[in-house]
Amino acid sequence: MPTLVEIVPYDPKWADVFAETEALLRKLLGGCVVSVEHIGSTAVQGLSAKPIVDVDVVVSGLQDIPHASAVLVGAGFEPRGNRYDDDVWAFLSKRRSPQLRVYLCPPSNETHERRMLFRNHLRRHDDVALAYSALKRRLAEQFPYDGDRYTSEKSAFISEIVCTAKKRTV
Repeated sequence: MPTLVEIVPYDPKWADVFAETEALLRKLLGGCVVSVEHIGSTAVQGLSAKPIVDVDVVVSGLQDIPHASAVLVGAGFEPRGNRYDDDVWAFLSKRRSPQLRVYLCPPSNETHERRMLFRNHLRRHDDVALAYSALKRRLAEQFPYDGDRYTSEKSAFISEIVCTAKKRTV
């Protein structure tokens, strides 16, 4: 059954959910954790978002992914696989709102680096965050039960912002 693409106003509790999740992940995964980052729209103060807190966990290396995956599954996270064949392994915790999506990433992973560039650019540029919020609301209305289409329709905007952010960091 298709799931509704729901965009809700920013909730300051998302930062608290991330902080709790970061502590849990560091405890569960231990020394293989290099960093834990709040990514996605819930990581940008004031930005409307789907009520899902996205978290990237960078581990020491690809060799840590199998063990870290087993630990997350043992803690109740549902494995979602390497969806984009980019060495980023996804897990979902279907808790009450907000849900949690955790991604295990090896160091220097391009997907993770793009996510960080995009998040940081939105955090620094309110006008861009506002435009992104408007785009997301429009797409959620246009494709209310087609999450894949909703996501794919955002890709050009995201790519443009990542390209702009890369130029500014060089």
